[in-house]
Amino acid sequence: MKKDIPVIKVEDIAIAVAPRTDDFENDLLWDVYLINLKDEPIKNVLINSTGYGFRNDEKVKTSTFRYFFDEIGPLQTVVIEAIQTELFDITHEYWISFTMNDNYLFDKKYTFVSGSISRDHFTRIPFLDVHGVMIK
Repeated sequence: MKKDIPVIKVEDIAIAVAPRTDDFENDLLWDVYLINLKDEPIKNVLINSTGYGFRNDEKVKTSTFRYFFDEIGPLQTVVIEAIQTELFDITHEYWISFTMNDNYLFDKKYTFVSGSISRDHFTRIPFLDVHGVMIK
């Protein structure tokens, strides 16, 4: 039964978006990172990425991309994809699924709402030593 399935909250996994250079105003290409803040590896990591929203009163949707990583080590980061600044006016979703200790499938959706990827929301990104926007 559904009530018999344990629901374990995903913790210590973050998605960050950061410019490739310190020249925030002129950098048109940023990178999206998955950050494993756990002291153990995560395995069979599947990431679905999509963007959607409205532009000039028209509904827009990006392609859905899927990425797979066999393993992301403890306290490590990986680049998921590049993102152009012209897309920051729409919402971006990253759905992450992974296993840990080979005994449970975890999943969590990270959503950067329209306009949230901006210099106003910058924080220091751990392990990357850069400024960007992060959801934990």
